[in-house]
Amino acid sequence: TVPLGFNIDAPRWDQSTFVGRLKHFLNITDPRTVLVPEEELDRAKALVEGCRAGLVPPGSSQEQLLYAKKLYDSAFHPDSGEKMNLIGRMSFQVPGGMAITGFMLQFYRTVPAVVFWQWVNQSFNAFVNYTNRNAASPISLRQIGVAYVTATGAALATAVGLNLYTKRAPPLLARWVPFAAVAAANCINIPMMRQQEIINGITVTDGDNNELGRSRRAAVKGITQVVVSRITMAAPGMIILPIIMERLEKFTFMQRIRVLHGPLQVLLCGGFLLFMVPAACALFPQRCSLALADLELELRDSIVAKHGDKVPYVYFNKGL
Repeated sequence: TVPLGFNIDAPRWDQSTFVGRLKHFLNITDPRTVLVPEEELDRAKALVEGCRAGLVPPGSSQEQLLYAKKLYDSAFHPDSGEKMNLIGRMSFQVPGGMAITGFMLQFYRTVPAVVFWQWVNQSFNAFVNYTNRNAASPISLRQIGVAYVTATGAALATAVGLNLYTKRAPPLLARWVPFAAVAAANCINIPMMRQQEIINGITVTDGDNNELGRSRRAAVKGITQVVVSRITMAAPGMIILPIIMERLEKFTFMQRIRVLHGPLQVLLCGGFLLFMVPAACALFPQRCSLALADLELELRDSIVAKHGDKVPYVYFNKGL
């Protein structure tokens, strides 16, 4: 049964520690939730919202409510409560990312293949970045288009340029070109897709979720952490896997099954991402904090005038 005083929004694990955040993101980035029917997701949302209002259906167990919260967190935006598009959900990062990353690492030798797979990857990233933005800062279609074109251009320029540069370099260096392109694109794609947050600031609150104003510095900190997380997410698979494949391909049996190299890399990428997606998301708290002293002078003075020294830190959703 549901215990007295059960709060469905209270973190199930301690979010001030990396291990607690890792358990949380292992739960909500579970790729199996991608297969859950839309009707069940809607029922989970209704159950969560009912629980928030104190209307728990008779006979509901705590495990049922926690599973509903898992589905809700995996499919609905934490700011707006709206259902996220399937491709942009973090729970889709493993099946979507493993296919794209695997083929990027496999087809890196020719310029047309590099161009195609980098374009596919940046299109996927654009969906993910837009879906997981701070929803309180709307972005126009024109800004989305500029962000998409800029990031795709940066990825292609980096990939094609390095691909040509490494023609005479050791084969392993050429295999690392896709990671360099992905890292460069992430440094552009995410800030561009979330530029409204940097321009107008994002809502910051006190420890009790009372709004205090909007801060551009908070937006910059949150976006920077997201960029680091995304690069970290891709790094092990795109750096270690080429070393593994480089050695495997020297064996005679691997030379006989070249047609299976692509599928093999996809599966191995999935193995890396299965752990790295939640681990990278857990690097920084979702509810990010910023010291009052680090805020813009005007906002800081406004908070001090209203609350004195009772608000040493402000909090905000950094996005994913």
